[in-house]
Amino acid sequence: MAFFNLQDINVSYDKKNNILEGLNLEIEKGELVSLLGPSGCGKTTTLRVVAGFIEPTHGQFILDDTDMT
Repeated sequence: MAFFNLQDINVSYDKKNNILEGLNLEIEKGELVSLLGPSGCGKTTTLRVVAGFIEPTHGQFILDDTDMT
């Protein structure tokens, strides 16, 4: 299992429109990753989920086999 794992992450601020839908991301320990994309595609929202500032409406964030969701 990956060191950092986002599984089926959904985020909705208004419970109607998903900002993130079905996001999956696996990162192994020591890997360097960059999030690239146009404005409004969910880069900052993804980082806010990882930092714990917002809770996903669905899915799990697992870090080193610990559920951080």
